[in-house]
Amino acid sequence: MGDLRQEIRAKIENQQYNCEKELTLSIISGKWKVVILYHLGVEGAHRFSDIKRLFPKISHKVLTNQLRELEEDGIVNREVFYETSPIQVEYSLTEVGESLLPIVLMMYEWGKERMESLKTRAATTDTCDNRDERSIAELNSANSAVKQDIY
Repeated sequence: MGDLRQEIRAKIENQQYNCEKELTLSIISGKWKVVILYHLGVEGAHRFSDIKRLFPKISHKVLTNQLRELEEDGIVNREVFYETSPIQVEYSLTEVGESLLPIVLMMYEWGKERMESLKTRAATTDTCDNRDERSIAELNSANSAVKQDIY
């Protein structure tokens, strides 16, 4: 993912950039970025270990890279507390990151509605499939009876 981000940064620096959608997607693309933004935006600042607990399947390296990229893009603020032992690191949204929150929340709502729609369709399909299976079984049975009558 770093190559795309570097390519887009170079385009911006060379004033060759003209696609706002590509820029936005390059910033939020990454398997975990949108959900990280959601939690930081809705729940507030989190320590690294707290974010790690939210996503048990994410590796330490991937989480670090995703947070680093968000920090480099000015979306997330990283604050280090040296006075604690062990040293703690806390992440929060910057002002620019907060400006992305309405988009993230709209994505969340869209996803929630889409999941419900797919569940409803799956339930309807299951009902239709069961009817179809019964119809096929009845046709096969009738077909067998006809064959027996013929022979």
